[in-house]
Amino acid sequence: MKKTFSEEDLIKNLSLYYLNRHLKKKPIEKYHRTIDESPLHDREKYRKKSEILLLNSFMHHFPEVKFENLTCESPDFIAKLNDKKIGIELTEVINHLEMKKVESTLNKMFRRAEILLEQEDTTKYRGVYFLEFHSETKFDHLEAQQENIISIYKSIKKNKPMGCVKSIRKSFHRRNVFITHEYSMSLFDELCSEKILELIEKKNEKFPYYDTSVDECWLVIVSDMNSIASRYTFIQDKEHLKEVKSPFHKIFHLENLCGNITSIK
Repeated sequence: MKKTFSEEDLIKNLSLYYLNRHLKKKPIEKYHRTIDESPLHDREKYRKKSEILLLNSFMHHFPEVKFENLTCESPDFIAKLNDKKIGIELTEVINHLEMKKVESTLNKMFRRAEILLEQEDTTKYRGVYFLEFHSETKFDHLEAQQENIISIYKSIKKNKPMGCVKSIRKSFHRRNVFITHEYSMSLFDELCSEKILELIEKKNEKFPYYDTSVDECWLVIVSDMNSIASRYTFIQDKEHLKEVKSPFHKIFHLENLCGNITSIK
């Protein structure tokens, strides 16, 4: 059976986070090895590794937290903190639902272009490439996607923007070719507090089904700032978050770029 995610994909996933100087590499690597040694399916291993990466900033705020169970469900992780057994439920808040599908398409296009470049000469083209696209670029049709892949391939090969690519920036990577979207953010890109409250309400409904052996259960809501669908500049009507009612012992909102954390409960 063909693996859904290769080891190379996982390495690339982690490599992007290595560019973040705040990354606590040693515990992340240890936790990833633990997940690898588990009997989980490859798809579940990939998901768990991605989730633990999102918690990197959380570990800076709670350095004494030690994860004991990385492969459980409901909650996602079980950790030890001050002699207490803490269940941690992790969920991502999507700020731009319309961009989620576009981002999925982009990632598939990036992967195809990476394969073309690595097949030609991995040593020559290895690096992390941050691409920005022209606003009129189409991603919804297969024919347009194929044209975009060629534009991405040629832009990296010639080291200058071509076709749909508006700008290109390269960062060092010692092993492979990794392509991602250029980070950019509007100064008025708000995250509505209602989206956070709706997410909490959905998790509240599942609370009775979580592991009852834990002393406390925490909900960590993450804005994945490396994702164009999850980014935000500020939380709109932040004061509404004080009104939250939930059986979770603690609730946090975390963004994983600068590591800002908001205690909601």
